[in-house]
Formats: sequence, C-alpha cells, structure tokens
Amino acid sequence: MTRFMQKTLVAALAASFAIGAYADDKAKTPEAAKPAAPTVAVDKNNISTMVGMDIGRGLTQIKDDIDIKVVEKALEQTLKGEKTALTQEEALQVRQEFMKQLQAKRVAEQKAAADKNKKEGADFLAKNKSKAGVKTTASGLQYLVEKEGKGAKPKATDTVKVNYLGTKIDGEKFDSSYDRGQPATFPLNGVIKGWSEGLQLMPVGSKYKLFVPSDLAYGENGPGQIGPNATLIFEVELLDIEKPAEAPKPAAAAKPAVKAEPAKK
Repeated sequence: MTRFMQKTLVAALAASFAIGAYADDKAKTPEAAKPAAPTVAVDKNNISTMVGMDIGRGLTQIKDDIDIKVVEKALEQTLKGEKTALTQEEALQVRQEFMKQLQAKRVAEQKAAADKNKKEGADFLAKNKSKAGVKTTASGLQYLVEKEGKGAKPKATDTVKVNYLGTKIDGEKFDSSYDRGQPATFPLNGVIKGWSEGLQLMPVGSKYKLFVPSDLAYGENGPGQIGPNATLIFEVELLDIEKPAEAPKPAAAAKPAVKAEPAKK
C-alpha cells in the first residue's frame, strides 16, 4: 500500500509533509550538521508555497483522480471550520473505498508488468543462448566469459569483492559499483540465486557477463526500478575472495602484580 493510501487525502498530508516531517528532521539533525541560514525569506507567502509544494508531491499519484479546485475549496473550508460537502463519516467511507480502488489498480498494473516482463525475458534468453560464447547452466542461468582469471573459485559460503554493472534487457542501468567508485563486498549466500551460482563459476581475476532469468533474480518482488519478473544482465569482475575474520583470542587471566602477604597478628 502506498504512503498516500495510509494517510488522509489532504489534511494529514499537510501535517505529515509540511509540519511533521520538518519537525522530525530538525530533531534528528546534529547541531554541527544544521544547514546554513536560509537565503529566502521565511514569510507567510513562502511558507504557504512550501506547504503547497509538499501537498502537491503527496498528491502526484492521484492527480488524475482529483479536481484541484474542489481540493482547494475543501481545504479552505476545513481550515476555517466551515461546513464541508461531506461529513467526517462520509469522508471516511470515500477514503476507504478509494483506497480499495487504488490497491486494485496497483495489483492489476503489477500483474500486467509481470506478465510483460516474463514474456520479454523468455524471448530474450531464447535468442541469447544461441549467441557465440554464451553458456547455459542447468538452472537456466546464462553466462559469457569475457576474461578468464587464474585464481581460486569462491564457495557458496564465501564473501567476495566485485565490481559490477547491472542492466535490464533493454539496456537500462539500475545499479553499478563503478558509479559509486568502489567495489562491493558481500557473502554469496546473501544475494540472488543467479549471482550466487554465477560467481561460483568464476576464478578470481575473471570478468563474466551473467544473464539472469527472473526466477533466479528478484521474481515478482523486483524493486521499483527493476520491476516484477525482470530478466537482468550483470557484468561482473571477481576481484578477490575475502578471508573470514579471525575470532578474537580469549584474554589471558590477569595475574596479581604483587603477591599478597599474610596479615600480621
């Protein structure tokens, strides 16, 4: 359920975005990290503009379902304490039913995207497997060796250091350690199945391209930028296998600095 669907349409948005969020941020900001003094006037006009912008961002998802003039009227009436076109009970009924409609719409959109991505991924992999150099494992993972290293191969329980670029089959980039300017380090038993399987094929020093079917990636739970049932492509360089950290040795029992003498009678 979206953030908007968990709040009221206007009043709670104004409170949470324009007032509550600001107060929370202020409370969490260390003294040394406070922003510099504002370069614009903090007057009624600019405060009103800021609140309007926050409310507008909160309403973006439903902009086609609302009449902004009616929203403005209801907001003004509520602030003035005047009678509105709906009672609180009627507004609650509208909100609950509207939330159901939004949820149903979201589910339908997710299913349509999942079906589309699944088909496109299957078509892509069917063509890709016949390309020169592409190999397919029993699980359906496809890979292409761009550079074969001479080091050891990691095990499923190992932690590896890699550089990588992740794209969708249409070439859209969604993640890259190169962009962050530093390699990534992670345990192979804590990543998607396609990564875990693919990295175990690679000797240290290798660079492979992995073509990961959706069921070996994120499946129907693909994050927003990736989407449900997406087939993914990763260019991966295996830089190293990290040594497990040594368990700290137990400290030796402390010895008394001076031998205690028996008390004199």
